[in-house]
Amino acid sequence: MDSRIRGICMKDKESQLRALVEELGKIRGRHTELVTVYIPAGFNLNKVVEQIRSEQGTAQNIKSKQVRKNVVGALEKILQHMKLYKKTPDNGLAIFSGNVSDREGVTDLEIWAVEPHESIRTRLYWCGQNFIMEPLSDMIREREIYGLIVLDKSDATIGIVKGKKIEKLKEMDSLVPGKTKAGGWSQARYARVREGLLNDFLKKIGEVASSKFREYSDLQGIIIAGPGPTKEQFAEGEFLNYEIKKKVLGVVNTSYTGEYGLRETLERGRDLISEASIIKEQRVLERFFDEFGKDSGLAVYGFKEIVEALESGNMELLILSEGFDWVKAGFECSCGFKTTKALDRQQLDEQRCPECNSRMEVTSEKELTEELIKLAENMSTTVEIVSSNVGMGEQVKELGGIVGILRYKKR
Repeated sequence: MDSRIRGICMKDKESQLRALVEELGKIRGRHTELVTVYIPAGFNLNKVVEQIRSEQGTAQNIKSKQVRKNVVGALEKILQHMKLYKKTPDNGLAIFSGNVSDREGVTDLEIWAVEPHESIRTRLYWCGQNFIMEPLSDMIREREIYGLIVLDKSDATIGIVKGKKIEKLKEMDSLVPGKTKAGGWSQARYARVREGLLNDFLKKIGEVASSKFREYSDLQGIIIAGPGPTKEQFAEGEFLNYEIKKKVLGVVNTSYTGEYGLRETLERGRDLISEASIIKEQRVLERFFDEFGKDSGLAVYGFKEIVEALESGNMELLILSEGFDWVKAGFECSCGFKTTKALDRQQLDEQRCPECNSRMEVTSEKELTEELIKLAENMSTTVEIVSSNVGMGEQVKELGGIVGILRYKKR
């Protein structure tokens, strides 16, 4: 039986929790043999132990021998893990265990134990074909959300800034004709028709935007933008729902609409949402790439170079990409050669023996992200974790996912 224990302590580690929630959320059991246990902060641990033991007895009645074996085994792993705790952790405890093998008849029991950064308020025992992730998912949902509306007379784009990502919600095209009047129409009549169609278009934008933004209970504010005067007409009119309109932070000029217009809106509306995560992130990245572009000697990248700067205390700012996934791994070859390397996890299966050129077996691996963060904290180095999906964040990823700014130039 292949069984492994995975534990993780989540104090101020939302990015790790987000990765774990995503990982566990994808797991599907072949049968109802995945066990979820949530223990609220302050709850008596002994009562949970009693419940798990009771569930073990109940599991003995499962008809399928294989499923019975897997459920009982998962519950036993949970009981053994709970012996590590004298009391419930300050923020509670979430435990997930079960057979995660995707092959019928093959058992691969694993267990995850999570001490989250916020208090668990849910008491739950569940055995099914999936793990219950909602209590943890709620802790990491983006609470910093801003609405964006960029428009002119011909089209409109509605989007949101969610954490550090821009998401397009809706694109709309208008039926407003150009300024040149059709043959046989008087100038005044044509202008009235055109103004009526524009008013209808603005009403539609307001209805759609209000409907979309109501879906976000954590909406902090809205920016209205566009290349012409239509944006002011929209902002000053009664097109948005009253409650939604109260969240309008201001109006900014852009050169474009569409997806590029959304990005331009965010760029030009910085002062309106100066405390938003994405703006803070952009400022951090701009500072790094400014030093990088000037070749000042303060910008540094590459794993080896970063570690040297951290250990010497010369790192002022450490910037890690969300996609950074390096490990310290042990390798062994059939010829007897052994070594340890720090490398990107994706490179684990590519390592060959320098003695005989055979592919080496991974004998151990340890994630390096938390180790780097602890080293940085010990050296009073500021740590920023940045998204890797757009713009400068993509460039950081291309530089290895780890960059930084030195306190002083190396001699």
